Amino acid sequence: MFNQLLQKKVTRLIGGLLVLSVAALGAAGCGAKDTTGKAAGGNNGQTAAQSKTIRFGVSPVPHAEIAKIAKDLLAKDGIELKIVEFNDYVQPNLALADGELDANFFQHKPYLDTFADEHKLDLKTVAGVHVEPMGVYSHKVKSLADLKEKARVAIPNDPTNGGRALLLLQSAGLIKLDPNAGVKATTKDIKENSKGLVITELEAAMLPKILDDADIAVINTNFALGAGLNPLKDALTMEGKDSPYVNIVVVKNGNENNEAIQKLVKALTSPEVKKFIGEKYQGAVVPAF
Repeated sequence: MFNQLLQKKVTRLIGGLLVLSVAALGAAGCGAKDTTGKAAGGNNGQTAAQSKTIRFGVSPVPHAEIAKIAKDLLAKDGIELKIVEFNDYVQPNLALADGELDANFFQHKPYLDTFADEHKLDLKTVAGVHVEPMGVYSHKVKSLADLKEKARVAIPNDPTNGGRALLLLQSAGLIKLDPNAGVKATTKDIKENSKGLVITELEAAMLPKILDDADIAVINTNFALGAGLNPLKDALTMEGKDSPYVNIVVVKNGNENNEAIQKLVKALTSPEVKKFIGEKYQGAVVPAF
């Protein structure tokens, strides 16, 4: 019953978001917003290096905020960074593969590898920028020790973040997984669930919106920050800073050596960006360079 009610609520939320996003549809795909205020269309066939413009697909928080620091640094080199925001984890890679973006910055490598394999995309990692430790959040309990039998747990429904969430629940002592499952663990790999937790898989972006319905939710930091949650204060537990899920800059294979792309990487891994991350996020986002 909980799963059915939760799915109905998520369906209503998605429906509302679709209505709101219709006006924001651009050439870069559903849910995209060009924060430069210009059309998110093509570059007339020119590469990033030729046009000195980089069409950069990002998640709103913290990626767009970090990208704005890089944008100012690139402007000094005569390169315009056109920041295109996406509110999902699907369109940025499809838009990149279709040539509507020159690079994107929203995902970690396990997600990229799985997505690219499933969709037959030829994409390449060019740099790691930061880690967003995944956390467990609740509006109903103040400690994981307070969880009751059959507590309702929501996790991301994409394979890599779902497995990551299950590993976090395991590290918190709530479940035990098949030791051979690794980062691709699914709910089918749960071998022990002493409290009989009812685990529901939902779109990652929806998880902050269902905290009043679930007992706990495992939420990616970018969506937690976007919902006004403070990971350091609000999370009941978080991944350690040694998390392997570094957020990366991705391009189409063959474009990694473009001059403008290399300058983008330099800007995103600059002392200015490291300082910004440290001061802005206070440990909720951790530089990976």
